[in-house]
Amino acid sequence: MSITERPAGSPAQAHPSGHSLVPYGQGRSRGLDATGLGTHGLAMDRLVTLGLPVVPGLTVPAESAASLGERGTARAAVELVEQLSGRQVGDLGRPLLLRLSASAPSEVAGLPPDLAGIGLTPTGADGLCAVIGRKEALYDVWASTVSMIAEYALDVPGHTLDDARLDADGPQARVDALLTAAARHGAQPYPDDPAEQLALAARAMLARWAAPRARRSRKAQGLPADLGIALHVQALRIGPWDRSGYGTADSRDADTGRFATRGSFFRGVRRSAPPPHPGEPLEELGAGRALLEHALLTLERHLHAAVRVDFELRDGEVALLSASAVGRPPLRAAVCLAADLAAEGALDREAAVQRVTPAQVQELLHPRLKPAAGDEPLVRGLPASPGAASGPIALSSERALELAGSGTPAVLVAHETTPADVPGMLAAAAVLTGSGGIASHAAVVARGAGTPAVCGAEGLRVDPAAGTVRIGDRVFTEGDPVSLDGRTGAVYAGRLPVTAAGPPPELSTLLTWADGVRRLGVRANADTAAEVDTAVALGAEGVGLCRTEHQFLGERLPLIRRVLLAADGSARDEALRALEQAQHEDFRSLLSAVGDRPVTVRLLDAPLHEFLPAPGEAGDTEAEHRAAALREANPMLGLRGVRLALLHERLYPAQAEALFAAWVDVAATGVRPALEVMIPLVSLPEELAAAATYVRGAADTVAERTGVRVPYRLGTMIETPRAALLAAELAEHAEFFSFGTNDLTQLTYGFSRDDVERQVLGTYQARGLLNASPFARLDPHGVGALIRLAAERARGTRPDIKLGVCGEHGGDPESIDLCDDLGLDYVSCSAHRVPVARMAAAHSALRERHDDSGSTP
Repeated sequence: MSITERPAGSPAQAHPSGHSLVPYGQGRSRGLDATGLGTHGLAMDRLVTLGLPVVPGLTVPAESAASLGERGTARAAVELVEQLSGRQVGDLGRPLLLRLSASAPSEVAGLPPDLAGIGLTPTGADGLCAVIGRKEALYDVWASTVSMIAEYALDVPGHTLDDARLDADGPQARVDALLTAAARHGAQPYPDDPAEQLALAARAMLARWAAPRARRSRKAQGLPADLGIALHVQALRIGPWDRSGYGTADSRDADTGRFATRGSFFRGVRRSAPPPHPGEPLEELGAGRALLEHALLTLERHLHAAVRVDFELRDGEVALLSASAVGRPPLRAAVCLAADLAAEGALDREAAVQRVTPAQVQELLHPRLKPAAGDEPLVRGLPASPGAASGPIALSSERALELAGSGTPAVLVAHETTPADVPGMLAAAAVLTGSGGIASHAAVVARGAGTPAVCGAEGLRVDPAAGTVRIGDRVFTEGDPVSLDGRTGAVYAGRLPVTAAGPPPELSTLLTWADGVRRLGVRANADTAAEVDTAVALGAEGVGLCRTEHQFLGERLPLIRRVLLAADGSARDEALRALEQAQHEDFRSLLSAVGDRPVTVRLLDAPLHEFLPAPGEAGDTEAEHRAAALREANPMLGLRGVRLALLHERLYPAQAEALFAAWVDVAATGVRPALEVMIPLVSLPEELAAAATYVRGAADTVAERTGVRVPYRLGTMIETPRAALLAAELAEHAEFFSFGTNDLTQLTYGFSRDDVERQVLGTYQARGLLNASPFARLDPHGVGALIRLAAERARGTRPDIKLGVCGEHGGDPESIDLCDDLGLDYVSCSAHRVPVARMAAAHSALRERHDDSGSTP
């Protein structure tokens, strides 16, 4: 029965105590809020306002709660609930009992338990048991109520009640023993009159709330010790076992996230403690399930949240006992709900987008470990690439490939990885290294491939010769299983369960809406056609960085080594021809996958230590000498990028001719990518001018050979502080800048991107010197200031210059917010972070709008 169905006129006015008795649905109309009504009274008011069926009841506001302990007020409350429910306590034809509960102005731990079965008497219990058809359930509820009233209102010693409970055999005997204890040791016997029982129940509940233990609990929660509570008197309607019960229902399926009435119900009388047995499925409710579905849908639209309701079933009819928004619904539920509310017009699309955070998007896109309570990490490293995996240890790329070929992807474990390890990394389920940071080779390759990775795991020692690895205090043999979580950096022994990734389709809907909001473009760092396909499927608008050196990883590695180790000019020209042919094939495949989208191709930037053979692997003595001569003490600051191209003058022309020729081939099929050619690691305007000459010469050569003039933009990567400072001069030669924030951070701080995180940054963060790794989150004060200065100076020279970021910061939400603030045109990140970047860019744009309007998002 809904309170809204009562005849006009408030029954509360019939009683002199009516000013302290507020029927459900009348609280807010009397000017009461959560302070007076408590969370439960406020929720029941909402349910009545929405026209939903509720269990009849009333609230005694917090300021009047003590009055319910008086017999007159208690009698008025009993009579009012009888009027609201259309039943009378003691009537076996349509039996009624009462339940007393409490709620505070906000959610709080330590509330007194509900007291049900108020109105039960020894003479009437058997008749009610006959109506229900089950004796134990009724007596169990009654025993709990008598016990609390006896202790807190009748002053029966606790040890006496303990003896009574322990010595009794079964619920009925327990009630008899408790009633006897109250009569012998209490201030008065337990009364038969329902009003007197209710008055004692109110005193007991308030006494328990005022007890020292409860006051200490409130203090621990940061709440006032004298915080008041409202009391609620509800009708407890009794009916046959097969047509009566209670339960809980949720509005969202935890697995799919979609709207569905999920939950269970229990036969009998509702008790405070959880039932000792599983409930029945809601399908058994029959027609009542449809009413629950209507209630949940109505509440979702009203609260804009996933909802949980407690309900009562009496004589086949459902009524709501309580309703609340689910504070932290499962991620799939949060996503589906946001899309559903917008589709139904309850939210606008921008509000729906704001409800799903970039962090939630990332969590949905990657699998996660499910460690049990006793599972402790062996070691923690840097969370280098999100996702989780379990598998046998492989100590070499070759072994990882073998295991993958047999259908058992492994966890590739190494001190550090090199380009020669890439095939094994791509085949592995996960990567674990003992050195390197989140901008290291292993981290960058793993993120690009969407492979979980943990880098810089302290104490990890690999012994390939012995086939063992020490992780923390334990030694593992190749083939032993381990599990890792690339989101947290935790590594575990053995195979832990892994939750599969798989966002609901509604996420794509929200991301499409996010695309309509954001100002920043989102591209992907992709080096192969397969990576481009992945990036485009995830919503990338193009390729912001194709690292051409990554096309020489694995089996292509000898091609670049032949160029670097050539004995003379003739050998180098031959090696360059082979390189050009291989790159032509790669570029043609890449450009076909890109389609008509923009693609930024960075010419070779090969730190020599990543491409030179290890000592003893060059092939002959002379080659060993040449390799040794090329090795550098600090290769990340050595012969790489444009510097290598200026010393090997045919290198960039060979690459550029391969690229332009591939574009001509692809254009012949009707596809015309928006080509951008980028020169890396520039510090001098003269370097850029010289490299630009190489590129223009290559374009002329291809035009003469094919008759096609390839349209392209020429730009540079801003990776050195000097390049940022000289942005105005560089802009005279460049039509676009792409900020390589990995190297720019390294060179601005003087931090090595490969190992400073493991050895320095953890301590710096622990001491509060840094809030986050500057390789994970873009530094706004130093690196960000350089980007801002470079952008201003570049636009002063070339107002239409395109500016983007292609370092790994392009996938970090806070860094994206800074890039938006800096006025950049796009960010580029690894393919699997593209959805995160799309959502982050939308959130940034919405924050800016709200800041400009002065409103609250």
